[in-house]
Amino acid sequence: MDTDLAAAYDRCRDLHKRHGRTYYLATRLLPAWKRRHVHALYGFTRHADEIVDRTEDLPPAERAERLNDWAGRFLAGLDGASVDDPLLPAVLHTIAIFDLDRADFALFLRSMAMDLTVTSYPTYDDLLDYMEGSAAVIGTMMLPILGSSDPAAAREPARQLGFAFQLTNFIRDVAEDLDRGRTYLPDEDLDKFDLTRDDLLAARVRGAATDRIRGLIEYEVTRAQAHYLAAAPGVTLLAPASQGCIRTAYALYGRILDEVAAQGYDVFARRAVVPRRRRMAVAGRALLTPTGAPVVVPGPS
Repeated sequence: MDTDLAAAYDRCRDLHKRHGRTYYLATRLLPAWKRRHVHALYGFTRHADEIVDRTEDLPPAERAERLNDWAGRFLAGLDGASVDDPLLPAVLHTIAIFDLDRADFALFLRSMAMDLTVTSYPTYDDLLDYMEGSAAVIGTMMLPILGSSDPAAAREPARQLGFAFQLTNFIRDVAEDLDRGRTYLPDEDLDKFDLTRDDLLAARVRGAATDRIRGLIEYEVTRAQAHYLAAAPGVTLLAPASQGCIRTAYALYGRILDEVAAQGYDVFARRAVVPRRRRMAVAGRALLTPTGAPVVVPGPS
């Protein structure tokens, strides 16, 4: 591997380690040769996300220009152009090695662009359309790297796991997303509980949820659990060497929902976090779990 390519993989790994603690821990359970490719995909998605979310002091047009410029260099690289970028060589190499579907990356970039202009979603179907590019395609990008005994059967569970993970993040991060001027809980769901964005903003200021907001969050947790249930069969379809990684990620993200429930569905009192000791225990159990064992779906036992 040449120096620039190795440095790009290192850059992706550093981004993953710094910003994706839960997922990074799970990735440590993969064979070493697979890890760098997972880091590359994470680095790609994280860098795009940072262009959107870490440049909020810039005018929207300039933020869009930065995203378009970076996306243009990526797309040119896909067509064989030389790329002068500290990160892109790694993801381009990973795409080439596994012949990943370019359409997934186009959908991802579309959803990132939506974050520059879309601040709320009227219905859950509208949110699913956004998450198709921001979450479901991450599952299908990952599948060839993880390997599967039946890729066709594993594809839909992989998509569902993407939905489950991202909806978990949306539930946990309601307060932070409000600070960015966005809500990822559908308007129709707020209406169902007689709530408005102003009610959420008031809870953010108070640092405490009302009973109606708690009801809304419990509803969204139940919805996320349905995605975990749909994703569960896919774990045992993965290559044996990959099952521990995804089993761990599945359990750790599910534990975030458990933490939300344990604090009475009040996502404004504190950010739901799985303690480090518990995260390490989950990873240890995954290592000891026999290949092919079913995963435990998050939710009431």
